[in-house]
Formats: sequence, structure tokens, C-alpha cells
Amino acid sequence: MRTGDVVNLALPLDVRPPDDPGPIPSPFDRFETVLTAAADVATAAATEAGQAIRAGLAGSLTVRTKDASGDLVTDLDLRAEHIIVTHIRRAFPHHRILAEESGLHGVDDSWCWVVDPLDGTNNIAIGLPVCTIGIALCHNGIPMLGVIHEPLADRTWSAIRGAGATGPDGPLWRPPHRPTESAPTLAWLQGYPVTRTDATARALRLALESGSRRLIQLWSPLLCWVMLSRGDIDGFVGYRAGLVDLPAGTLLARGSGIHITDFDGAPLDDHLDLPGGEVDFIAASPEMLPDLAVLVKAAAEVTVTGLPGPQH
Repeated sequence: MRTGDVVNLALPLDVRPPDDPGPIPSPFDRFETVLTAAADVATAAATEAGQAIRAGLAGSLTVRTKDASGDLVTDLDLRAEHIIVTHIRRAFPHHRILAEESGLHGVDDSWCWVVDPLDGTNNIAIGLPVCTIGIALCHNGIPMLGVIHEPLADRTWSAIRGAGATGPDGPLWRPPHRPTESAPTLAWLQGYPVTRTDATARALRLALESGSRRLIQLWSPLLCWVMLSRGDIDGFVGYRAGLVDLPAGTLLARGSGIHITDFDGAPLDDHLDLPGGEVDFIAASPEMLPDLAVLVKAAAEVTVTGLPGPQH
């Protein structure tokens, strides 16, 4: 199948196209066909958008604030999103698309693409070239396909639900956790609605920093998911995280053997209440997860004083 071909999902799953002399495809076969085609489309779209971002970083950059939270958008975000949405709409004209900058497109909400055209805009805005592109496809709210592309390195990671994860060097499987005398390296994510005076965020950060060798906040959550999946970091904690990065990130992590729970220890619900919402999560290898959960629970006993803003 060519990237520009249209997948006609208006057909019932058990009906053979008139010009197809072959056997009637089963619902499972058709579902797998859609996912395979979608993976090709998403990879091609992310790669082309990544090329546009790399080229754009060599020139001048237009940056503006897009809402009261202080979140930023650049002309590169818009350019990359246009490329990705064009690829998807050409191949899957009826699918719904939730794009970070332009909102909802399409009518078939049983299939919904989630697009983050430039995850790391705040880095780019200050001259720090750390960013990723995230594209995911959900079916009835369940993530089925995730593609993450790193534009500057021109590397791509992908995962299909139930079929594992793949990176630039082939199948992706996180190395087994090996206990060492050094503390773990962790990543931290807080959603844009979280303010500097949020007492829970302050306590979580302090607890995680006290129990880790290093706590990183990359401003590109998708890259944190990649690093966790490869074994570069030991755990990832998100507080009131937005949903746009979760489908691709969690699929890649789970495909590499990572376990993900909420703050109460229950497996993170796969179903996403798109288009809005936020979640708390803890992600790590099965061996590391209990220790990381203890750190998160310890934050409930932490009180941060002496800083500006309301104290609780």
C-alpha cells in the first residue's frame, strides 16, 4: 500500500469490496490491515514533519503564547502539524484527528488520531534542541498504534498494541533492571495546568529528588517515554499529565516491558477520555515499580515551607 492510498473504512468489516475476487476478510484481518497501513502513514508523516522541523531550526523562529497557562507555539509546530494532518486525512479521510494546535478534524470518532507535532516547544523557544513528534491512533478510546520521532537525530520508535515495540535498531525490549548501590535516575512530568504554588507537585518533586540520583524534566515527555523504554532512565512519574502524549508514550513503554499504574497502584486505565483530561501515573520496570510507588506515597507526608505562594 502506498502512503497516499485511501483506506475505505466506510465498508462494513464483513463485506468484500465489489472488485475484490478474494475471500471475505475477517474483522480481525481488516483491523490488522488498518493498523499496518496506519503505521506506514504515521511513520511517513512523522519523518516528513521532522525534516521540516530540522530545516526550520536553521532559520528564524516565530514564537507566541497560545493561552493563559503560558504554553507556547511556534511556526514549526504549525508547519509540522499541517504535514501530519495532511498525510492522515489523505489516507484515512473519515477518521477523527485530535491535533494539539488545530483541534478536532473528521467525523468517525471510533478511530481517533492524536497528534503532538512538536513535543518540546518550550525547549526550542529557548534554543535547546530537545524535541520529539508523537502520533497515535486510538480505537474507541484505546491506543492501538504509537509512533515517536526524534527530528534532530532522525530516529523513529513505534509500537502496535499487542505486537511489541520497535526502535531504530529493531525490536525494543528494555534491559532487565539490575539493582545497584546508586539511586535511580527518574523523569518527572507535571501538566501545564499545574501552578508553581501547587503543594502536591512541590511535595512530589521533593520526594522524588530525595530518593533519586537525578530527577530530570525534559519538557518533552515523549522523549522520556523513549528513554524509559530503552533503559536509559529507571522510572517516570507524571502529575496531572495531559493526554496528548500518553497514547504513543504508554504503548511504546508497555511494548518494551514497562508497567504503568496510577498513584494508588492500580494499572493505568488504557481507555482515554479524549479530547481532554489529565492523569497521574507511575511508570517503571516491574522490579523498580514498588520502590517508585513508595517514593510517590511518601510525598503525602511532605510539607514544603519557606517558598512563595500558599502553603497547605
